[in-house]
Amino acid sequence: MRLAALRQKNWLMLYATDSLSDAATSHQLSQQLSQQQSQQQPHPLHPALFQQAYWRERNLVVGEAPGRGSSLFLQAGDAEQWVLRPYRRGGLIAKLSQKRYLWLGEERTRAFRELRLTATLYDQALPVPRPVGCCVTRFGATYEAALLTVRVPGAQALASLLAKGAANDVLLERVGNMIKRFHQAGLDHVDLNARNILVDPAGKPWLIDLDRCRLRKKGSWQARNLNRLERSVVKFTGSPDTFLKIKSSYHSSEVISN
Repeated sequence: MRLAALRQKNWLMLYATDSLSDAATSHQLSQQLSQQQSQQQPHPLHPALFQQAYWRERNLVVGEAPGRGSSLFLQAGDAEQWVLRPYRRGGLIAKLSQKRYLWLGEERTRAFRELRLTATLYDQALPVPRPVGCCVTRFGATYEAALLTVRVPGAQALASLLAKGAANDVLLERVGNMIKRFHQAGLDHVDLNARNILVDPAGKPWLIDLDRCRLRKKGSWQARNLNRLERSVVKFTGSPDTFLKIKSSYHSSEVISN
């Protein structure tokens, strides 16, 4: 996957050239921005693509995901939907600013890091959504950002399936195998929980939300990932037995399978 960067005034964009460039000039997204915006920015890629208002004004919002960032599902083309996720803070620091982050350089922004990581894993044929692009808008010493990825068609969160008692043994084994593959690739997913695992209609699990995640050498972080997921699974099932099936599959998976 080839990534390209675009810099204009106070915003920076990192995008997959085979995703965002084509879509930005498609029949869906070629609708002109306001005359003022068009005069200011003749390039077909514009930060407005990363703003919720752009999509709402064109009636291209087809759904919304629960969570702090209020991710939107977008109809980006006839056969493809995207997920727009603005970066939002949680915890006590959110009382100071929910969406501003300290500027330490473009490559250290959360959006650039997540997009590059997602692209790396995608190129390894690991089950992550195809990245589209990210945009960072700088405000002096701070910045705001948003990320676009391709939506996994028809997918449900593992959390939802667990809560409904609809996660069978085959699926749980696949989840354990998937996590092992990511760990073999060195991915430390700092927020590994049942909401960040999607399951498509074919029963294939996918891993999402790689914000603050990174590639590392083998270490104790792998056990911390599993412990975090165990707490999440127990939360939705009320029993530790379900996670034991995931854990068993994880430890019995020795070979990476693409």
